[in-house]
Amino acid sequence: MNFAGDTRLKDYISMKKFFNIIPGKDACCILLYGDIGDYDDNVRSGDIARELLEAEALSGKIDVRINSNGGEVYAGIAIFNALKNSKADITIYIDGIAASMASVIALCGKPVQMSRYARLMLHSVQGGCYGNKEEMQGCIREIESLEDTLCEMYAARMGKEKEEIRSLYFDGKEHWLRADEALALGLIDGIYDADPLPEDSTPEQVFQIFNNRLQQPQNENDMNLDELKKRPRFTNCATDDDFLREIGLLETEAGKVPSLNAEVDRLKGELKVFQDKAEADDAAARKQLLDAAEKDGRIDASTRPIYENLLAKDRENGEKALERLSPKRRVMTDVRTEPDNEGPWNKRMREIQEKLNRK
Repeated sequence: MNFAGDTRLKDYISMKKFFNIIPGKDACCILLYGDIGDYDDNVRSGDIARELLEAEALSGKIDVRINSNGGEVYAGIAIFNALKNSKADITIYIDGIAASMASVIALCGKPVQMSRYARLMLHSVQGGCYGNKEEMQGCIREIESLEDTLCEMYAARMGKEKEEIRSLYFDGKEHWLRADEALALGLIDGIYDADPLPEDSTPEQVFQIFNNRLQQPQNENDMNLDELKKRPRFTNCATDDDFLREIGLLETEAGKVPSLNAEVDRLKGELKVFQDKAEADDAAARKQLLDAAEKDGRIDASTRPIYENLLAKDRENGEKALERLSPKRRVMTDVRTEPDNEGPWNKRMREIQEKLNRK
């Protein structure tokens, strides 16, 4: 069953589900695309057990295709056992990535084919816990027990001793293998061709490229390869490898778009909060200027809206206009007669009257 060119895949794929049954003429196809774990939209062991039974009823032959970075050990072991114990004629295909627990699932005792551009990864069990000393020691014992089980699984497939596997691959490092290396070690049974990828593609790029190929149907009206190479993006691509490398980068960038959009939305939200605060502070400052001008008589209730509008549109010139106005309340205070004192106006009138009387 040719994964890359089979249009039946594209008719049945659901963007929100990584794990599907796809009926075919010669075989049913089950997809293990995504993280392994019995939660959210991951590849769940219970789903696989049910879909294996459905696939067996539809066809005696089942193709299981893997592109997964791994996940929960217990869920992975359950999937391993479900595949191993199935009566169907099962072939495992590693399309892109079979890392961590996904590499264990691939070794369930069925024939394993690996894409020429795929990657397989082995490493130590990872986990964590929180609690007292006894609880943490129990967590360590559980991890060691799981590693012991996984070492046995790898050893049985590779024809090696369990302790040899432990020393080679369970040393705290990630061990990435190409298809030819996996074949030489006995981890797979054969290598098949797929649409090419740049030779220096990273595991992240390989995973994303195969996911994008699964999720994005081909358009029959798409331009051919020669026309695509004429695009400005590919001007500096001297060889096919350069072209494929650029395609890989584009596919990786496309896979990051949803997270980038989420980040843009978050930053827009923060900017809105900042803008709202700045506008509130500016409005408060304008009100303070207008209150002060009205208090000292430079403006009154009838002229306040004029200067309020001016400050809102042109803060600098609005402030200058208010500064040029002469305060009136201070003048009135100067001529006001206090209860025990003689005001300036009355004093002047008294002086004039005294001069007239002397004459």
